[in-house]
Amino acid sequence: MAFQILLNIGLALIWMLLRTEYTVVEFMLGYIVGLLLLFVLRRFLHFDFYFRRVVAVFKLLVLFLYKLILSNIDMTKIVLSPNPDIQPGIIAVPTKLKTDWEVTLLANLISLTPGTLTMNFSEDGRTLFVHSIHVPDKEKAIAEIHDSFEKAIMEVTH
Repeated sequence: MAFQILLNIGLALIWMLLRTEYTVVEFMLGYIVGLLLLFVLRRFLHFDFYFRRVVAVFKLLVLFLYKLILSNIDMTKIVLSPNPDIQPGIIAVPTKLKTDWEVTLLANLISLTPGTLTMNFSEDGRTLFVHSIHVPDKEKAIAEIHDSFEKAIMEVTH
């Protein structure tokens, strides 16, 4: 992936040299042309197109911001409620993620959203124990983590 990024930057610089205009706009235009060229050549050079991961990282960031806003709204409702009807609980979230880096990222994303906290890992490091301030249905909470954060992390890393 790093080679593709450097190759794309090199193609953008060559574009600027051939156009004899040394501006940011020309560099960006050359970068886009290089991106399209790498996309077309991916079949012949047998490599995974790197920009797919860039889009996946952006989607993960947008998903995190969306979940952050939703959880802040939920926490505000709980805090401002005169009689909060909450059911706190600890859930065990098994994960399909392979590397320690991926599991750590998942734990951090869970902990950064208000109302949830990753407390501990299992011995093998593939199950997270998560405390949540409101868990009416544990299976639904586990499925939500699998369908959102875990799926997005797998798109970035695989």
